[in-house]
Amino acid sequence: MTAPEAGRGIGNGESAAEVTTTFGFPRDTFRILHVSTGNVCRSPITERLTRHFVSQRLGVLGGGLIVESAGTWGHEGAPMEAHAETVLAEYGADTSGFVGRELLDEHVIRADLVLTATRDHRAQVISMGHSAGLRTFTLKEFTRLVNAIDPATLPPLDDGLVMRARALVRAAAALRGWLLAPTVEADEVHDPYGAPLTFFRSIGDEIHQALDPVVTALTGVPART
Repeated sequence: MTAPEAGRGIGNGESAAEVTTTFGFPRDTFRILHVSTGNVCRSPITERLTRHFVSQRLGVLGGGLIVESAGTWGHEGAPMEAHAETVLAEYGADTSGFVGRELLDEHVIRADLVLTATRDHRAQVISMGHSAGLRTFTLKEFTRLVNAIDPATLPPLDDGLVMRARALVRAAAALRGWLLAPTVEADEVHDPYGAPLTFFRSIGDEIHQALDPVVTALTGVPART
C-alpha cells in the first residue's frame, strides 16, 4: 500500500526536524526511544535488539541513528534483568553498559520515534505533551503500519538514514486509523518481570518478530536468511 500523504507537522505546523532544532538538538540525527515500565526487561531488549539488527543490516550502527530506552516507572540506575541479558546474548546483541532510566520530558522532546511496549505506555507518553502524538506508537502497532507501506515510496538510503526514517514515521502516522488492531491484545508486549527464562525468551521472540520489518523499512536491507 502507498501511504496517504501525512502532514509533515507533528504539532502546530512544525516538522519533526524543526521541533528538534527548536529544542537545540541537531537535525542530522534520528532518535528512537523504546518505552516500557521499569526499563529493565522489555525496553532494554527492544533497544539492544534494534541496535543489533541495524548493525547487522548496515555493518555499523550509524547514519545519525540513536537508539535508547526509558521506563514510565523506570528503575533509575538499575541494570537490566539477568534473563533479559540472557535473551539478548542468545541473539548476539551487546548488553554492556546498560543503565535503567526513568522516562523524563527531555527524552520525549528529543525523540523522533517513540515505540512503547503497551497501549498504556503509549497513552502515558502522549499525555506528557511535546507534540508526541504522531510519533508515538506501540511497537506492534508500528510494525502493522510499516508492513502496509510500499518501500518504494520511501527515500532511498542513499539520501540518508535520517531522511528515510522521518519519512517512514510520517507514512505510518498517516495510516493510523486506517489499519486498526484486530484484537485488544494485538498491540501488547506483556511484562516478563519475575517470570522464568522461558517466558523471557518468548517475549524476546515477539520483539524480534515485530522489529524485523521495522528495521528492514528503516535500512532498506532485509534480514539475512
